[in-house]
Amino acid sequence: MSATVLRSVSVRPARPADEEALGELDRSTWSTLHAVVPRPQPPYEPFFDERHRPGDFLVAEAEAITGTGTESEAESEAGFGTGAITRSGSGSGAVTGSGGARIAGYIRLVLPTPLASNAHVRQIQGLAVAPWARGAGVGRTLLRAACAEARRQGANRITLRVLGHNTPARALYASEGFAVEGVLSGEFFLHGRYVDDVLMGRSLTP
Repeated sequence: MSATVLRSVSVRPARPADEEALGELDRSTWSTLHAVVPRPQPPYEPFFDERHRPGDFLVAEAEAITGTGTESEAESEAGFGTGAITRSGSGSGAVTGSGGARIAGYIRLVLPTPLASNAHVRQIQGLAVAPWARGAGVGRTLLRAACAEARRQGANRITLRVLGHNTPARALYASEGFAVEGVLSGEFFLHGRYVDDVLMGRSLTP
């Protein structure tokens, strides 16, 4: 199959009005490749809450105009870090912008701790790409946008966590300068086997 072609891909901060679309996206991207919680079942929890605020998220908007991704392309953006704990809103609408633009993905960027001594670091705690938008570089675009936003906030370092068996995500992160900085062996017991939690990070300084 031909690769997905997206028109006018843009990244912006999330808004409260995005809750339904983000909840639907979150449910549609649940995968054993990255999830550390069971598949969500109704009634669904709100996507936004006191710990998951709109200001923590960047969203990518795009319009698909032709084709779909190949299997390998889709897998490359199927799911990401262990921080992407599925959180789901209600409803099925995903159209959020003019001209047919839809939310194609999101990334969550937060302080890893509330400590002042750790305030120079930002952590990615969730990255998801809608099935219809995979294979078009949306995950990479969001990752770069998160690094730029972290720099804008004054951070000089960014980190993330990813399951050891999530080879596509690990390859994406490595290609964007993230290095493995630690491995928590057998940290999760998922689907009958122990899975490593891989800690990755990179500098944001030139």
